[in-house]
Amino acid sequence: MVDYQRIQKDCFWDLNISNAQIDNIIRGTDKRKVNMLFEKILLNSTALFKDLEIFDKKQLENLLENYKLPSFNGDYAFRRKNMAEVYFFDKPLLIDELKWVA
Repeated sequence: MVDYQRIQKDCFWDLNISNAQIDNIIRGTDKRKVNMLFEKILLNSTALFKDLEIFDKKQLENLLENYKLPSFNGDYAFRRKNMAEVYFFDKPLLIDELKWVA
């Protein structure tokens, strides 16, 4: 179940967007809008993994693979992107502080 209110509060504090609009973006074919929604969730969601589940698995994999890290907050974005890759696709964890020390 999608928590639209949390997504709106966390990710769209700077825009006025409705539940229906978010749903239309998810189900739509406008890649620019899907990328915008993905980036808003990736960078702002307080429930990152739960909110990324709104995308189907193949679509999420494609979004993560094609995501270009911004220069402004690149380290933060890299960490969030890598955590999503690890969680959803068993990719290697590249964040040293989060690795188990043996």
